[in-house]
Amino acid sequence: MQNTRLNRLVDSIGNRASQWLSNPWRRLSLQIIGLLLGFLLGSVISTVAGQAANWDVVAAATVLIAIEIVNGVVYRRNESEEKPFALGLMNALKIGITYSLFLEAFKLGS
Repeated sequence: MQNTRLNRLVDSIGNRASQWLSNPWRRLSLQIIGLLLGFLLGSVISTVAGQAANWDVVAAATVLIAIEIVNGVVYRRNESEEKPFALGLMNALKIGITYSLFLEAFKLGS
């Protein structure tokens, strides 16, 4: 690639972001935010799909396929390799969605 100003700017932003994420507390806080955002997203999905009753099966299939794709990407790697931050964030989001849907099912069952 050519060394243009735009290319240097994108590289600089990427380097700053990776340097900012090298702090373990920042990584942990962003993963917790991802978990809570997944919890919110799961509640929204179940509420919207429950309101329009004909979308239940489509929403369930979409969530199931998305969760299985994330599982395949995250858990395909060897345990010895360190996971990239984006995969950890996707996994936290997936865990939040799954937990939220389980809680919604328990609320409906009681």
